[in-house]
Amino acid sequence: MRRLLPIAFVLAASAALAQAPKTFDTVASGFERPWAVAFLPGGEFLVTEKPGALRWVSAQGRISAPLSGLPAVEFAGQGGLLDVVVDRDFERTRALSLCFTEPGIGADKGKNGTALARATLKADRSGLENVQVVFRQAPKLAGRHHYGCRIVESADGQTLFLTLGERYSGMKQAQTLDNHLGKVVRVRKDGSAPADNPFAQTAGARPEIYSLGHRNPQGALLDADGRLWVHEHGPQGGDEINLVRPGVNYGWPVITHGKDYGGGKIGDGITHQDGLEQPVWHWTPSIAPSGFAHITSPAYGKAWQGSFVVGSLKFRQLQRVVLQDGRLVGQPQVFADDIGRVRDVRQGPDGLLYVLTEDEPGRLLRLRAAP
Repeated sequence: MRRLLPIAFVLAASAALAQAPKTFDTVASGFERPWAVAFLPGGEFLVTEKPGALRWVSAQGRISAPLSGLPAVEFAGQGGLLDVVVDRDFERTRALSLCFTEPGIGADKGKNGTALARATLKADRSGLENVQVVFRQAPKLAGRHHYGCRIVESADGQTLFLTLGERYSGMKQAQTLDNHLGKVVRVRKDGSAPADNPFAQTAGARPEIYSLGHRNPQGALLDADGRLWVHEHGPQGGDEINLVRPGVNYGWPVITHGKDYGGGKIGDGITHQDGLEQPVWHWTPSIAPSGFAHITSPAYGKAWQGSFVVGSLKFRQLQRVVLQDGRLVGQPQVFADDIGRVRDVRQGPDGLLYVLTEDEPGRLLRLRAAP
Protein backbone atom coordinates (compact mmCIF):
# COMPACT_ATOMS: atom_id res chain seq x y z
CA MET A 1 0.00 0.00 0.00
CA ARG A 2 1.35 3.44 -0.91
CA ARG A 3 2.05 5.62 2.10
CA LEU A 4 0.16 8.92 1.95
CA LEU A 5 2.11 12.07 2.73
CA PRO A 6 0.75 14.53 5.31
CA ILE A 7 -1.00 17.49 3.69
CA ALA A 8 1.24 19.79 5.73
CA PHE A 9 4.28 18.36 3.95
CA VAL A 10 2.77 19.09 0.54
CA LEU A 11 1.76 22.62 1.57
CA ALA A 12 5.21 23.29 2.97
CA ALA A 13 6.77 22.17 -0.30
CA SER A 14 4.43 24.48 -2.24
CA ALA A 15 5.30 27.40 0.05
CA ALA A 16 8.99 26.77 -0.49
CA LEU A 17 8.41 26.88 -4.25
CA ALA A 18 6.68 30.24 -3.97
CA GLN A 19 9.78 31.64 -2.23
CA ALA A 20 12.20 30.13 -4.77
CA PRO A 21 14.92 32.26 -6.39
CA LYS A 22 14.03 33.25 -9.94
CA THR A 23 16.91 35.49 -11.02
CA PHE A 24 19.12 34.34 -13.86
CA ASP A 25 22.48 35.71 -14.95
CA THR A 26 23.65 35.33 -18.55
CA VAL A 27 26.93 33.40 -18.60
CA ALA A 28 27.30 33.44 -22.40
CA SER A 29 25.14 34.46 -25.36
CA GLY A 30 25.33 33.96 -29.10
CA PHE A 31 24.97 30.20 -29.62
CA GLU A 32 23.20 28.74 -32.64
CA ARG A 33 20.55 26.28 -31.44
CA PRO A 34 22.48 24.99 -28.43
CA TRP A 35 21.53 21.53 -27.18
CA ALA A 36 23.77 20.49 -24.26
CA VAL A 37 26.27 21.92 -21.79
CA ALA A 38 29.12 20.15 -19.98
CA PHE A 39 31.33 21.51 -17.23
CA LEU A 40 35.11 21.77 -17.45
CA PRO A 41 37.61 22.56 -14.66
CA GLY A 42 38.11 26.21 -13.77
CA GLY A 43 34.57 27.30 -14.54
CA GLU A 44 34.79 26.59 -18.28
CA PHE A 45 32.15 24.86 -20.40
CA LEU A 46 31.55 22.85 -23.55
CA VAL A 47 28.34 23.57 -25.48
CA THR A 48 26.99 21.60 -28.43
CA GLU A 49 25.12 23.33 -31.22
CA LYS A 50 22.61 21.22 -33.09
CA PRO A 51 23.80 22.24 -36.59
CA GLY A 52 27.09 20.45 -35.81
CA ALA A 53 29.45 22.68 -33.82
CA LEU A 54 31.05 22.04 -30.44
CA ARG A 55 32.25 25.19 -28.69
CA TRP A 56 34.46 25.90 -25.70
CA VAL A 57 33.27 28.68 -23.39
CA SER A 58 35.65 30.48 -21.03
CA ALA A 59 34.79 31.20 -17.40
CA GLN A 60 34.25 34.81 -18.52
CA GLY A 61 31.71 33.78 -21.18
CA ARG A 62 33.88 34.00 -24.31
CA ILE A 63 32.67 31.56 -26.98
CA SER A 64 35.27 29.87 -29.16
CA ALA A 65 35.20 29.07 -32.84
CA PRO A 66 33.88 25.55 -33.59
CA LEU A 67 36.26 22.88 -32.31
CA SER A 68 37.95 20.67 -34.86
CA GLY A 69 37.81 16.89 -35.13
CA LEU A 70 34.11 16.11 -34.83
CA PRO A 71 32.66 13.09 -36.63
CA ALA A 72 30.22 13.58 -39.52
CA VAL A 73 26.90 14.94 -38.19
CA GLU A 74 23.57 15.06 -40.06
CA PHE A 75 21.58 18.16 -39.10
CA ALA A 76 17.92 17.76 -40.04
CA GLY A 77 14.67 18.04 -38.10
CA GLN A 78 15.31 16.94 -34.52
CA GLY A 79 18.72 15.55 -35.38
CA GLY A 80 22.20 17.02 -35.23
CA LEU A 81 24.98 17.31 -32.66
CA LEU A 82 23.17 16.65 -29.41
CA ASP A 83 24.56 15.61 -26.02
CA VAL A 84 28.05 16.00 -24.54
CA VAL A 85 29.28 14.60 -21.21
CA VAL A 86 32.81 14.77 -19.77
CA ASP A 87 34.20 11.83 -17.80
CA ARG A 88 34.41 11.91 -14.03
CA ASP A 89 38.20 11.74 -14.30
CA PHE A 90 38.35 14.41 -17.02
CA GLU A 91 41.08 16.41 -15.27
CA ARG A 92 43.40 13.42 -15.71
CA THR A 93 42.21 12.06 -19.08
CA ARG A 94 40.40 14.94 -20.87
CA ALA A 95 38.01 12.22 -22.11
CA LEU A 96 34.40 12.90 -23.11
CA SER A 97 31.40 11.41 -24.89
CA LEU A 98 29.32 12.89 -27.70
CA CYS A 99 25.92 11.82 -28.98
CA PHE A 100 24.79 12.84 -32.47
CA THR A 101 22.79 11.96 -35.57
CA GLU A 102 25.01 9.96 -37.90
CA PRO A 103 24.29 9.85 -41.65
CA GLY A 104 24.10 6.44 -43.24
CA ILE A 105 26.53 5.24 -45.88
CA GLY A 106 26.48 2.35 -48.34
CA ALA A 107 23.28 0.34 -47.95
CA ASP A 108 22.10 2.87 -45.34
CA LYS A 109 22.53 5.92 -47.57
CA GLY A 110 19.54 8.22 -47.12
CA LYS A 111 18.99 6.94 -43.59
CA ASN A 112 20.40 8.08 -40.26
CA GLY A 113 20.57 7.13 -36.60
CA THR A 114 21.84 8.03 -33.17
CA ALA A 115 25.53 7.35 -32.55
CA LEU A 116 27.87 7.64 -29.57
CA ALA A 117 31.46 8.80 -29.93
CA ARG A 118 34.36 8.93 -27.50
CA ALA A 119 37.10 11.56 -27.79
CA THR A 120 39.78 13.52 -25.97
CA LEU A 121 39.68 17.31 -25.72
CA LYS A 122 42.96 18.86 -26.82
CA ALA A 123 44.90 20.54 -24.05
CA ASP A 124 44.57 23.94 -25.77
CA ARG A 125 40.77 23.45 -26.11
CA SER A 126 40.96 23.91 -29.89
CA GLY A 127 39.53 20.55 -30.92
CA LEU A 128 39.04 16.85 -30.35
CA GLU A 129 41.49 14.00 -30.88
CA ASN A 130 41.33 10.21 -30.60
CA VAL A 131 37.75 10.39 -31.90
CA GLN A 132 36.04 7.02 -32.22
CA VAL A 133 32.39 6.12 -32.81
CA VAL A 134 31.84 3.31 -30.31
CA PHE A 135 28.10 2.64 -30.65
CA ARG A 136 25.52 2.99 -33.41
CA GLN A 137 21.78 2.59 -33.01
CA ALA A 138 20.47 -0.21 -35.22
CA PRO A 139 18.73 -0.09 -37.52
CA LYS A 140 19.26 3.28 -39.18
CA LEU A 141 16.00 4.66 -40.57
CA ALA A 142 14.91 7.39 -42.95
CA GLY A 143 13.40 10.30 -41.02
CA ARG A 144 14.09 13.37 -38.89
CA HIS A 145 12.47 12.58 -35.54
CA HIS A 146 12.92 10.98 -32.11
CA TYR A 147 16.64 10.48 -31.61
CA GLY A 148 16.63 10.58 -27.79
CA CYS A 149 20.38 11.06 -27.24
CA ARG A 150 21.11 11.79 -23.58
CA ILE A 151 24.24 10.28 -22.06
CA VAL A 152 24.79 9.40 -18.39
CA GLU A 153 28.03 8.06 -16.95
CA SER A 154 27.53 5.31 -14.36
CA ALA A 155 28.42 5.93 -10.73
CA ASP A 156 31.57 3.79 -11.01
CA GLY A 157 32.67 5.52 -14.21
CA GLN A 158 32.96 2.22 -16.12
CA THR A 159 29.83 2.31 -18.29
CA LEU A 160 27.57 4.75 -20.11
CA PHE A 161 23.78 4.86 -20.37
CA LEU A 162 22.39 6.26 -23.63
CA THR A 163 18.73 7.06 -24.33
CA LEU A 164 17.45 6.15 -27.80
CA GLY A 165 14.22 7.31 -29.40
CA GLU A 166 12.11 5.00 -31.53
CA ARG A 167 12.46 7.32 -34.56
CA TYR A 168 8.67 7.74 -34.78
CA SER A 169 8.23 5.37 -37.73
CA GLY A 170 9.75 2.58 -35.66
CA MET A 171 7.45 2.90 -32.66
CA LYS A 172 6.28 -0.72 -32.70
CA GLN A 173 9.89 -1.88 -32.55
CA ALA A 174 10.22 -0.24 -29.12
CA GLN A 175 8.60 -3.47 -27.84
CA THR A 176 11.02 -5.93 -29.44
CA LEU A 177 14.58 -6.80 -28.41
CA ASP A 178 16.16 -7.25 -31.84
CA ASN A 179 16.83 -3.52 -32.30
CA HIS A 180 17.82 -0.36 -30.40
CA LEU A 181 14.68 1.67 -31.17
CA GLY A 182 12.91 3.08 -28.09
CA LYS A 183 15.53 1.73 -25.70
CA VAL A 184 17.95 2.79 -23.00
CA VAL A 185 21.24 1.03 -23.65
CA ARG A 186 24.22 0.47 -21.34
CA VAL A 187 27.68 0.05 -22.84
CA ARG A 188 31.28 0.12 -21.72
CA LYS A 189 33.29 3.11 -22.88
CA ASP A 190 34.64 1.07 -25.78
CA GLY A 191 31.06 0.39 -26.91
CA SER A 192 30.91 -3.26 -25.83
CA ALA A 193 27.97 -4.65 -23.87
CA PRO A 194 28.54 -5.57 -20.20
CA ALA A 195 27.90 -9.24 -19.47
CA ASP A 196 25.47 -8.32 -16.67
CA ASN A 197 23.11 -6.36 -18.93
CA PRO A 198 19.59 -7.82 -18.54
CA PHE A 199 19.32 -9.25 -22.07
CA ALA A 200 22.98 -10.07 -22.70
CA GLN A 201 22.22 -13.81 -22.63
CA THR A 202 18.83 -13.62 -24.40
CA ALA A 203 18.81 -15.22 -27.84
CA GLY A 204 18.11 -12.70 -30.61
CA ALA A 205 18.29 -9.67 -28.29
CA ARG A 206 20.65 -6.75 -28.69
CA PRO A 207 23.00 -7.19 -25.71
CA GLU A 208 23.33 -3.44 -25.10
CA ILE A 209 19.63 -3.05 -24.14
CA TYR A 210 19.02 -1.99 -20.54
CA SER A 211 15.31 -1.11 -20.74
CA LEU A 212 12.67 -0.90 -23.46
CA GLY A 213 9.31 0.61 -24.38
CA HIS A 214 10.49 4.24 -24.50
CA ARG A 215 9.36 6.89 -26.98
CA ASN A 216 11.80 9.81 -27.12
CA PRO A 217 13.79 10.32 -23.89
CA GLN A 218 15.53 13.71 -23.86
CA GLY A 219 16.40 13.96 -20.18
CA ALA A 220 18.47 11.54 -18.11
CA LEU A 221 20.45 11.60 -14.86
CA LEU A 222 21.66 9.63 -11.88
CA ASP A 223 20.31 10.77 -8.52
CA ALA A 224 22.33 10.94 -5.30
CA ASP A 225 21.57 7.26 -4.68
CA GLY A 226 22.87 6.21 -8.10
CA ARG A 227 19.42 5.52 -9.58
CA LEU A 228 18.82 6.27 -13.26
CA TRP A 229 15.92 8.57 -14.13
CA VAL A 230 14.71 9.62 -17.59
CA HIS A 231 11.95 11.81 -18.89
CA GLU A 232 10.55 11.41 -22.35
CA HIS A 233 8.24 13.10 -24.81
CA GLY A 234 4.79 11.63 -25.14
CA PRO A 235 2.63 12.16 -28.23
CA GLN A 236 -0.26 14.59 -27.61
CA GLY A 237 -0.03 14.37 -23.82
CA GLY A 238 1.70 11.71 -21.80
CA ASP A 239 5.19 13.17 -21.31
CA GLU A 240 6.72 10.90 -18.66
CA ILE A 241 9.22 10.70 -15.83
CA ASN A 242 10.48 7.14 -15.34
CA LEU A 243 12.74 5.48 -12.82
CA VAL A 244 14.72 3.15 -15.09
CA ARG A 245 15.51 -0.35 -13.88
CA PRO A 246 17.25 -3.13 -15.80
CA GLY A 247 15.02 -5.26 -18.01
CA VAL A 248 11.85 -3.25 -17.36
CA ASN A 249 9.38 -2.46 -20.16
CA TYR A 250 7.96 1.08 -19.99
CA GLY A 251 5.11 0.35 -22.35
CA TRP A 252 5.34 2.54 -25.46
CA PRO A 253 3.36 2.27 -27.69
CA VAL A 254 1.15 -0.38 -26.08
CA ILE A 255 0.23 1.90 -23.19
CA THR A 256 0.36 5.69 -23.06
CA HIS A 257 -1.42 8.54 -21.29
CA GLY A 258 -1.32 10.56 -24.51
CA LYS A 259 -3.28 10.57 -27.74
CA ASP A 260 -2.28 10.61 -31.37
CA TYR A 261 -1.59 13.99 -32.94
CA GLY A 262 -4.86 15.59 -33.98
CA GLY A 263 -6.77 13.26 -31.67
CA GLY A 264 -7.57 9.59 -31.74
CA LYS A 265 -6.11 6.71 -29.80
CA ILE A 266 -2.73 5.07 -30.10
CA GLY A 267 -2.99 1.31 -30.44
CA ASP A 268 -5.86 0.10 -28.28
CA GLY A 269 -5.93 3.41 -26.42
CA ILE A 270 -5.08 1.84 -23.05
CA THR A 271 -3.04 3.34 -20.20
CA HIS A 272 -2.30 0.20 -18.15
CA GLN A 273 -1.36 -3.40 -18.86
CA ASP A 274 0.14 -6.11 -16.70
CA GLY A 275 3.90 -6.36 -17.12
CA LEU A 276 4.27 -2.79 -18.37
CA GLU A 277 5.62 -0.11 -16.04
CA GLN A 278 3.67 3.01 -15.17
CA PRO A 279 5.51 6.36 -15.17
CA VAL A 280 6.31 8.02 -11.87
CA TRP A 281 4.65 11.11 -13.34
CA HIS A 282 3.10 12.12 -16.63
CA TRP A 283 2.29 15.57 -17.98
CA THR A 284 -1.02 15.73 -19.82
CA PRO A 285 -1.19 18.09 -21.67
CA SER A 286 2.43 17.89 -22.76
CA ILE A 287 5.12 20.37 -21.73
CA ALA A 288 7.75 19.04 -24.23
CA PRO A 289 10.41 18.30 -21.58
CA SER A 290 14.11 18.75 -22.26
CA GLY A 291 17.02 18.86 -19.84
CA PHE A 292 17.02 17.30 -16.39
CA ALA A 293 18.85 18.22 -13.18
CA HIS A 294 18.98 16.86 -9.64
CA ILE A 295 19.70 19.50 -7.01
CA THR A 296 22.04 18.05 -4.40
CA SER A 297 23.63 21.31 -3.24
CA PRO A 298 22.33 23.67 -0.51
CA ALA A 299 22.62 26.70 -2.84
CA TYR A 300 18.86 27.25 -3.08
CA GLY A 301 17.93 26.36 0.46
CA LYS A 302 17.22 23.13 2.28
CA ALA A 303 13.73 22.74 0.76
CA TRP A 304 15.24 22.52 -2.72
CA GLN A 305 17.80 19.82 -1.93
CA GLY A 306 16.80 16.53 -3.52
CA SER A 307 14.48 18.22 -6.03
CA PHE A 308 14.50 17.55 -9.76
CA VAL A 309 14.30 20.36 -12.31
CA VAL A 310 12.86 19.83 -15.81
CA GLY A 311 12.91 22.28 -18.71
CA SER A 312 9.94 22.85 -20.98
CA LEU A 313 10.43 23.66 -24.64
CA LYS A 314 6.73 24.28 -25.18
CA PHE A 315 6.08 26.62 -22.26
CA ARG A 316 9.57 28.19 -22.08
CA GLN A 317 9.88 27.50 -18.37
CA LEU A 318 11.43 25.41 -15.63
CA GLN A 319 9.47 23.11 -13.34
CA ARG A 320 10.60 21.76 -9.99
CA VAL A 321 9.58 18.21 -9.11
CA VAL A 322 9.68 16.82 -5.56
CA LEU A 323 10.01 13.05 -5.29
CA GLN A 324 9.95 10.96 -2.13
CA ASP A 325 10.39 7.18 -2.07
CA GLY A 326 10.21 7.21 -5.87
CA ARG A 327 6.82 8.96 -5.91
CA LEU A 328 5.81 12.52 -6.70
CA VAL A 329 4.93 14.89 -3.87
CA GLY A 330 2.14 17.21 -4.97
CA GLN A 331 2.56 18.29 -8.59
CA PRO A 332 5.44 19.87 -10.53
CA GLN A 333 5.56 23.59 -9.87
CA VAL A 334 6.66 26.34 -12.26
CA PHE A 335 9.36 28.57 -10.82
CA ALA A 336 10.69 30.35 -13.91
CA ASP A 337 8.34 31.57 -16.65
CA ASP A 338 9.33 32.45 -20.21
CA ILE A 339 13.10 32.27 -20.05
CA GLY A 340 13.16 30.87 -23.59
CA ARG A 341 12.90 27.41 -25.13
CA VAL A 342 14.79 25.37 -22.57
CA ARG A 343 17.02 22.73 -24.12
CA ASP A 344 19.28 21.67 -21.23
CA VAL A 345 19.31 21.98 -17.44
CA ARG A 346 22.19 20.78 -15.24
CA GLN A 347 23.66 21.38 -11.81
CA GLY A 348 27.21 22.66 -12.08
CA PRO A 349 30.24 21.79 -9.93
CA ASP A 350 29.57 25.00 -7.98
CA GLY A 351 26.14 23.68 -6.96
CA LEU A 352 24.27 26.22 -9.10
CA LEU A 353 21.75 25.48 -11.83
CA TYR A 354 22.72 26.15 -15.46
CA VAL A 355 20.18 26.39 -18.29
CA LEU A 356 20.58 26.46 -22.08
CA THR A 357 17.90 28.21 -24.13
CA GLU A 358 17.76 27.74 -27.89
CA ASP A 359 16.04 30.95 -29.00
CA GLU A 360 18.10 33.29 -31.18
CA PRO A 361 20.59 34.08 -29.75
CA GLY A 362 21.04 30.91 -27.71
CA ARG A 363 22.06 31.61 -24.12
CA LEU A 364 23.71 29.84 -21.20
CA LEU A 365 22.06 31.06 -18.00
CA ARG A 366 22.87 30.58 -14.33
CA LEU A 367 20.25 30.64 -11.57
CA ARG A 368 21.41 32.80 -8.68
CA ALA A 369 21.72 31.23 -5.26
CA ALA A 370 19.17 32.01 -2.58
CA PRO A 371 19.95 35.12 -0.48
